Amino acid sequence: MALSCGIIGLPMTGKTTFFNLLTGAGAETSAFFSGKTSTNTGCCQIPDERVDWLSGLFKPKKTTYAQVEMIDIPGLVRGASQGQGSGNEFLSAVREADLLCHIVRAFENADVLHAEDSIDPMRDISIINTELLFADLQMIETRLSHINGGSRKKLEHPLEEQALLKCQETLMEEKPLKLLQLDEEEQEALRHITFLTNKPLLIVINVDEAQMSSGDYPQKEQVEAYCKEQGYELITVCAKSEEEISELDAEDRELFMEELGISEPGINRIAKAVYAQLGLISFLTAGEDEVKAWTIRKGLPAKKAAGKIHSDIERGFIRAETVAFDDLKNCGSMAAARDKGCFRLEGKEYIVADGDVINFRFNV
Repeated sequence: MALSCGIIGLPMTGKTTFFNLLTGAGAETSAFFSGKTSTNTGCCQIPDERVDWLSGLFKPKKTTYAQVEMIDIPGLVRGASQGQGSGNEFLSAVREADLLCHIVRAFENADVLHAEDSIDPMRDISIINTELLFADLQMIETRLSHINGGSRKKLEHPLEEQALLKCQETLMEEKPLKLLQLDEEEQEALRHITFLTNKPLLIVINVDEAQMSSGDYPQKEQVEAYCKEQGYELITVCAKSEEEISELDAEDRELFMEELGISEPGINRIAKAVYAQLGLISFLTAGEDEVKAWTIRKGLPAKKAAGKIHSDIERGFIRAETVAFDDLKNCGSMAAARDKGCFRLEGKEYIVADGDVINFRFNV
């Protein structure tokens, strides 16, 4: 099953604009924060310079990049955890996502109303986090009352109640559950429950062109300090500039980015960060028919990775003929990489590394 990233935030922060830029879906953006109450879903192609280079080398009939599912979640308002606004839809969609990408508004625009009437990134981050935290607390209270609701405790696991009480204590201190260290047995005891504050979170500050140019926005230092303390990755992007970049041809795009002082589109940085935060890496296959990035979890052994291509290859796995992408690029061709001894024959327990170019040998 494909992993997914939920795009969250207050209304009118640019969530759907980012969703469209990442997926090319063309979903309608709303100028009113009553806006939409249903989710949009689409696939985000993960930019990969390694795939680009291999395609240039092999000139394949088909080039396939890694993908992640993106979910554009309805804008949240205060009280969502109590079902206010589109709260129920919001929380239900958030539970489905494996990673959350919080779009925070820093841009000034008198024509686009702000749900809270002023630009205040730290307040907006706090609103979303509070709603996620309250939703987790409510879930724990509901579960605890179910456990203790009869003459006998109804536990899914002997340590479930103990672990839930630890979680409750952490949340009462206004800390997300991702900061709580539970031992393996306690984690196992709670595996049937999806906590929102335990999900990885990426914070994207949506700035305007002037802020992008100056490298500054309201409360920048506080936002950076907060993200560092909480262990959240932080990316600053100007959605307006990104829309302009996306409409340009390759040559004009390079010139425009040079003027902006950026080496790659911000939307590419977001896509790559989403992929990394989900704990995903790519191994590559290359030939005249297709160059393809295959998505796997970090730490997967070669035999299991082979199964991503076809179950027969996993079943009949013999060896993985492997070359690191950087070695291949330095050599300039497959033949030169072989001549210089850069290819390795790896067994089934070999842990596939990000960027490995692999040809699986198998027999069924």
